Amino acid sequence: MSDILQSIDPSNGELLGSVKTHAESEITQMVTAANTAAQSWGFLTIDQRLQAIEKAYSSAVPAISQLATLLSREMGKDIRRATGEVHGTVYGGPYIAESVKQAIEPSQIGRTRIEYKPFGVVAVISPWNYPLAMATNLIIPALVAGNAVVWKPSEHTPLIAQKLFESLAPHFPENVLQIIHGDGVQGRILVESEVNMVAFTGSQAVGKDIMQRASASLKRLVMELGGNDPMIVMADADIEAAARFAVASSFENSGQMCTSTERIYIDQAIAERFEQSVVAIARNYRTGPWDMDGVNIGPIINDVQHEKIVHHIKNAVDHGAKLLLGSADQQPPYIQPTVISNMKPAMLIEQVETFGPLVCIDRYSDIEKAIQRANNSSYGLGGVVFGSAGAQAVADRLEAGMVGINQGVGGEGDAPWVGAKQSGFGFHGSADGHKQFAQIRIVNQ
Repeated sequence: MSDILQSIDPSNGELLGSVKTHAESEITQMVTAANTAAQSWGFLTIDQRLQAIEKAYSSAVPAISQLATLLSREMGKDIRRATGEVHGTVYGGPYIAESVKQAIEPSQIGRTRIEYKPFGVVAVISPWNYPLAMATNLIIPALVAGNAVVWKPSEHTPLIAQKLFESLAPHFPENVLQIIHGDGVQGRILVESEVNMVAFTGSQAVGKDIMQRASASLKRLVMELGGNDPMIVMADADIEAAARFAVASSFENSGQMCTSTERIYIDQAIAERFEQSVVAIARNYRTGPWDMDGVNIGPIINDVQHEKIVHHIKNAVDHGAKLLLGSADQQPPYIQPTVISNMKPAMLIEQVETFGPLVCIDRYSDIEKAIQRANNSSYGLGGVVFGSAGAQAVADRLEAGMVGINQGVGGEGDAPWVGAKQSGFGFHGSADGHKQFAQIRIVNQ
């Protein structure tokens, strides 16, 4: 790629700015510097590290409005959602740091002391769909544990990452937090460099590549690798509540969310009413740019992703699916609210992650077959069941790291964010997740 990475507003194609990409020699030098910085950073007390993190994130408070606008323009999400992400990042950073501190405090079992020591340097490779929140969830535990961090944000959202970095970095010792820009080339160089751990959020395919490249030196890994989340709606479910959730979960962030509901299996006894409710609700969603009043669905991040979504719609229609709302002929940058029925296992919308604003539905008469189809995936991030009697039993059989019963999958408080099967390797969040960013050590005395 070029040595200049341009950032484009996905709603109108406007050039927002650019950053310089990093050459292999620069990345090598930065990682070397990070290894040196990690030695002194790791020797500080955990309270000293927390103090630096709190100052860093507090320094970003005056820039919240600017960050939100830039996030909206670069990624495409509306200003309300962008502001929410920025608030959560800036104000949530110190909260996460405190929870990490509590998780890795030394403990004693008789004469045995359990300690948590830094690995050295952690490479954080973060996605474009939640470019600040997802990065912070990985950067904070790495820093609190005493590691230096080299952060490679997505090539699709470099400006917002750079803006946050410029607020945070001056409050840390030199080279404790660094940023590199580029695409997969720079990412692969970083993974193969002298880092000790890779924390990654992104696609399953890239996660497998990272695992292979990291294997030579057995680098530690924490990876969240997307999902193809199923939803089962039972005959005794609250139809309106289920329909509202189905649409909201499928359309959130323009469907560009790892826990988006991608496959819905509805009991045929209530299927017609459910589908009618879904269509009625979906019709109320509006597409448009980040600053349009009442917008619910923003632009798709780029033409490649837009083409993929359209391909999935056409593939479904070609294999017998029915469009209840929307069209198979949709022009960039938007995907209009789309509802598809008669989804089948051979269709791409059932097999793989679409990452777009589609509600995809099929009917079942046998709950056993619905469970089998829900679990027939290499993904296992989240899964949802709507129902009353027997809903818990169905939920217990879903092969997913996070399960919701009559609600979404996100846990409360500092619950872990965890995927089963090929949706994750390791996890972050919670005391157990935070500990994965440190080397456990046993000392007998």
